[in-house]
Amino acid sequence: MAFYGYARASTTDQDVAIQVQTLTRAGCAVVRAEKASGTSRRGRTELALLLDFLRPGDTLMVTRIDRLARSIRDLQDIVAELRAKGVDLRASEQPIDTGTAAGKAFLDMLGVFAEFETNLRRERQMEGIRAARARGVYKGRKPRIDAEAVRRLKADGMGAAAIARLLGIGRASVYRLLAGGSR
Repeated sequence: MAFYGYARASTTDQDVAIQVQTLTRAGCAVVRAEKASGTSRRGRTELALLLDFLRPGDTLMVTRIDRLARSIRDLQDIVAELRAKGVDLRASEQPIDTGTAAGKAFLDMLGVFAEFETNLRRERQMEGIRAARARGVYKGRKPRIDAEAVRRLKADGMGAAAIARLLGIGRASVYRLLAGGSR
């Protein structure tokens, strides 16, 4: 039975060093760390690597459940994948051990709260954007696509695929802009 650790921070200005240190002290032979959003598994290559590597009898350890997943759906999917492989999940700073009934119940509760926190943060962000728009301060992000350049190239006889390649944008964006859409 081997312990493997997973550490995650959401942004590049956050540090995973304390998590790595905690997991190493907790007995993890290997600790994989990355900086990526916890709201989905997309782009989380270190987590994918660990999930592929784990074998029956191993334990995946995190410091807190929100380091593993910020969505109850992702958390349940990860736990189901671990369970199917015969791998336990533990959290060093929370009473979570999927080898026990109480640990499984607590895991589900913490997953719900992690997702709730993410949804609250998203709501607050949208409220702030609405308020800034009402004050005339927020106008949205600046367009990445030079609409005039797209129209000029099209008028010169260039096709949508060639325009997209030349400007480094998606072909669908070219079509949308030429049809009268924005960005």
